[in-house]
Amino acid sequence: MRDALPPLTSLSAFEAAARYCSFTQAGSELNLSQSAVSRQIKRLEADLGRLLFERHYEGLRLTPAGEQYFRVVQGLLRELRDETARLRRRGDDRQLTLASSPTIASIWLARQLPDFQRAYPDIEIRILTVEDPRRLDLAEFDLGIYYRVPNEVDPPGLLADAIFEHEMVSAVCSPIYLERHGKVIDAKQLLTSHNLMVVEDHYHDWLTWETWYRELDLDWQAPLHTLRANSFQLLMNATLAGQGVTLGWMRLLSAELDQGNLVQALPYTLPSKGSLSLLTPEHRHLTDPMRAFRHWVLSTS
Repeated sequence: MRDALPPLTSLSAFEAAARYCSFTQAGSELNLSQSAVSRQIKRLEADLGRLLFERHYEGLRLTPAGEQYFRVVQGLLRELRDETARLRRRGDDRQLTLASSPTIASIWLARQLPDFQRAYPDIEIRILTVEDPRRLDLAEFDLGIYYRVPNEVDPPGLLADAIFEHEMVSAVCSPIYLERHGKVIDAKQLLTSHNLMVVEDHYHDWLTWETWYRELDLDWQAPLHTLRANSFQLLMNATLAGQGVTLGWMRLLSAELDQGNLVQALPYTLPSKGSLSLLTPEHRHLTDPMRAFRHWVLSTS
């Protein structure tokens, strides 16, 4: 039947490919291969009898028909996601979905939730971990907890309330590391004789080791020994296991510091540009669990 709708999988692949102008990036978002996305687009173009993309050596470009179809498909998929999320929430109005980075979820949020659940035992918690808040689908969660840098890391469609108004950043390591490698004598020796944990992630580039040194008026040079990863959670776990020194947000890591699992490697602290924040989707009707958690986390932290 010519009036039948195309498969949802083809429409989703088209919407993502048009948004990124890339089959590869669309596949990454949808957990599909580049070739699978390409097949879905070809199938959709054959069904419509129109080309949706122009293939150039520089990349993809939407045709005029593709631009118009993209606007329609994107709007419909957004409405479908929002309504699906609303129906799911109505079906279980005691569930609260919290989005957070893996590091914040494991190091801070997991330690705070028992207190919340004792205060609100009827609310069922679901945690969604996404490293970069800019990749969040607003329909998939109720509230988010992320470090936010105003005007730098500002996810669209979200309102932010600071959980920590003031936060300091210091060089931290585990006592195990100091036992194995000796005390960090000064900032210069840290760069020449110790192992620095380095996050290779554009979202965390707003505070690097170099920035930390220069903001504190300490002499900077490229460190001689590093462990690099694109996951702050992985590096934090390695730090706790005694593999090196990392930049640590002191209030976020307060439990680890209080319990002696982490210690300051140097006495310097730098005020953080970012603050741990509660993110609320704009124009979202606040459910009772959302109101309860907002009140609890903003008044107790």
